[in-house]
Amino acid sequence: MDVMLIALIVAIIEGVTEFLPVSSTGHMIIAGNLLGFTGSLADVFDIFIQLGAILSVIFLYKEKFRRFFTSAGWRADKGLSAWHVLAGIVPVMGIAFFAHSAIKQYLFSPFTVAIGLFLGAFLLLYAEKKTENMEEYLLDDVDKITLRQAALVGAFQILSLWPGFSRSGSTIGGGLLIGLTRRAAAEYSFIVAVPLMFAACLYDLLKNISELSVGDLYVLALGFVVSFAVAYLSIIWFIGFLNRSRLRNFAYYRIALAFITLWYFYL
Repeated sequence: MDVMLIALIVAIIEGVTEFLPVSSTGHMIIAGNLLGFTGSLADVFDIFIQLGAILSVIFLYKEKFRRFFTSAGWRADKGLSAWHVLAGIVPVMGIAFFAHSAIKQYLFSPFTVAIGLFLGAFLLLYAEKKTENMEEYLLDDVDKITLRQAALVGAFQILSLWPGFSRSGSTIGGGLLIGLTRRAAAEYSFIVAVPLMFAACLYDLLKNISELSVGDLYVLALGFVVSFAVAYLSIIWFIGFLNRSRLRNFAYYRIALAFITLWYFYL
């Protein structure tokens, strides 16, 4: 298959799944194995399309990000602040720094992804069940989140270091369990994803950039643009979905995908 077509497919998958609770990393690993898209170009391509997805969040929530660079953005009593973001990313960044190599070496396979898909699905189902009929008691505004809630969501985010578990799934499921609505948890998840993903992408990019050639730039540019556009639309759709529906369908999809993955690769 032509490399540009593969790049288009993988970028669309990244854009659709990055901020949904279905694990973009899991989908990328599965798609890469199915399409035979591996090696140094694939590694750097995955980084570039994640950067495109990150840009879509910055574009959608530009007012909040602009505020973080003002003195008011560091006032924890004046809405969502940089302190809330730090509280949500420091735990997972600390563990990821030391465990990064081991995760890449031992957990990036269809089998481990299937396990993560199962476990993340059960977290979503449990969170939905635990908070059923409690909507009126949940915090529905991301600007009202406390530092304690931010830190607890960050602790749940550690689960996403296992490929297939899903960063979005772990933070939204965890957010529900600590008293946030689906929408508030999702918006907080989107915002804290930006510095977290940027740091991870920059780290991986510095390790792999020397493997590229000038001819690879066209593939990377295509992936970046497509992932940005698709992720932008995906976030808008997902926020609308959360206003009218629950997360159970995503959990059922994850379970089905896990079974299909195990069947295709191992049976």
